[in-house]
Amino acid sequence: MIKNQIKTIILLGLLTGVLLGVGQLVGGRTGLAAGLVLALLMNFGSYWFSDKIVLAMYKAKKVTAKEAPELYEIVKEVAHMAKVPMPKVYIIPTHNPNAFATGRNPKNAAVAATVGIMQLLSKDELKGVIAHEIAHVKNRDILVQTVAATIAGVISYVAFMARFAAIFGGGRDRDSGNAFELLALAILTPLIATIIQLAISRSREYLADETGARIINDPNHLASALHKLEQGVKMNPMNFGSKATSCLFIANPFRGVGVLNLFSTHPPMKERIKKLKELKL
Repeated sequence: MIKNQIKTIILLGLLTGVLLGVGQLVGGRTGLAAGLVLALLMNFGSYWFSDKIVLAMYKAKKVTAKEAPELYEIVKEVAHMAKVPMPKVYIIPTHNPNAFATGRNPKNAAVAATVGIMQLLSKDELKGVIAHEIAHVKNRDILVQTVAATIAGVISYVAFMARFAAIFGGGRDRDSGNAFELLALAILTPLIATIIQLAISRSREYLADETGARIINDPNHLASALHKLEQGVKMNPMNFGSKATSCLFIANPFRGVGVLNLFSTHPPMKERIKKLKELKL
């Protein structure tokens, strides 16, 4: 657990370093400040309202203990074990077996499960999945991802400025490099930022797996659930929603074949299952 936390800090530091470097080279303090303000405004809105947007996007219906007794009781039990407030519970009308958590903090969290995941998994396996999602809430992963998205957004903005400068007359200091070098920098830095941002996402998935297993003192049922989910997603891929939200789910609902690990929002299932089976509680 500590290893993944340290990895996240290092990656966020690296992302910040890329931001400061490209900002100074391309836009100077003015360009960097403008990009920071823009990205903060966009991500502030995302941080406060993304839960409502994503729940609406996936047609999630809020349910009570009477409407979905088993799911509701599992969420309630795991939240109590994790020592976090009871999240709101939602069901998504799709046969794609999946689940996600959202909300800006533990007091404003929601857990959503699909019809498919409740049909596919046993009660203990579903409990493992819910523990993973509540671990995201407990670890404040929405905040971590928002910080990463803000920094990456600034880098993209400054890189856009660099491309504009390269095409229309050079950078802030024309003697410091030619337009080709500036254009190469503008193309490469957003790519590097995206790779680092996705690495943070994968690191938080590993952390949620471990935290969830420790919450319920059981890594095996989550490992079993992940194996079933990998097969289930292939058989029933999500046919609505947006690929931009795939990082929210426990398994990428739009998973394609042959995607490079560097550009994946989730770690390989085999690695996640292996780490869970090796976990010492």
